[in-house]
Amino acid sequence: MRVFNMAQEATNKLIREDFDAGPPSYTEIIPGLFLGNLTAATDIKWLKEAKVNYILTADSCPLPRKIQELLPNLTIKYVQVTDMPREDLLTHFEDSYEFIDHALQLTDKVLVHCYFGISRSATLVVAYLMKKYKRNFFDTFEEVKGKRPFVEPNAGFLAQLKLYEEMGFGIDNTNVQFKMYKLQIAADKVRKAKILPQTCAELIKPDPALATVRPEPTVYRCKKCRRIVASASNILPHIPREKQIWRHISSKRTSKQSKVSRDPLEPSKKEDQQSVEFCTKILFVEPLAWMPDITHNVEGKLNCPKCGTKLGSFSWIAGSQCPCGSKIAPAFYLVPSKVDWSNVVQNVQVTV
Repeated sequence: MRVFNMAQEATNKLIREDFDAGPPSYTEIIPGLFLGNLTAATDIKWLKEAKVNYILTADSCPLPRKIQELLPNLTIKYVQVTDMPREDLLTHFEDSYEFIDHALQLTDKVLVHCYFGISRSATLVVAYLMKKYKRNFFDTFEEVKGKRPFVEPNAGFLAQLKLYEEMGFGIDNTNVQFKMYKLQIAADKVRKAKILPQTCAELIKPDPALATVRPEPTVYRCKKCRRIVASASNILPHIPREKQIWRHISSKRTSKQSKVSRDPLEPSKKEDQQSVEFCTKILFVEPLAWMPDITHNVEGKLNCPKCGTKLGSFSWIAGSQCPCGSKIAPAFYLVPSKVDWSNVVQNVQVTV
């Protein structure tokens, strides 16, 4: 009889042998939403008592399969992520929100956990509450910390939460800082693989000289052959002396850059200067389809696809040091003296 009880106890106690996450730790942040550690997520007795039917795991390893055998009504979502500042949690905020909100709307209980319940899972819970109640990052974070005092997302996750707030609690693919954020993620993969993975192919923007019925009115042309090489929306503005891989910059500092119809290389008007002055020494741009070498080389030159004139350079890893003192990485840049700005574009552009 004792042997049977020991076997049953071992079956109900799920552990991961690599580390010790400590005793079960969980906090109910709002009714039905628990934030906790791995031990709580594998505590079958507590999960049953608390009637937790949904678990969101943000960890380097998924939960043991056996947990669903012991709890057949359990629904699990797994986000594979390590607790490192350069890890991407931001692109998981939306589907994590849907998972948590679906559970709560069914009046079920949901546990969001990582290994210790301090950084990754706390970030996802803060992101959920920000979107759900349309509250700013600071107030939401303080609320969560007030209930679970030792939560402490790493600096990268905190910056992602601030960017999430700036984008209106969603993903805005036109946001300059989000573009730079995605490029950094791709650069980390290039650093490991030495080529751009196919999963990052969407970062390569269409050639602005391709045929289109709605071309952007503001473009940059090769000074020698007049071939269009970039549109205004492809420009990634930066601030002089900014030491940057990517960081949170308020939309107030970037919105004017995308709305102006004048050449951004010209001196800013007085009212623009009160907001921010962007550097005019180098034109950093998004990676574009006419740049053939960027998918299989770590760094190289950017030559005009029509006349072959060198227009600039690119570097996925080392980036580029602008004469203004700003460090941008990854970097795809055009030298201003090699291109001309134009705000007159025909209704149809033909690739040449």
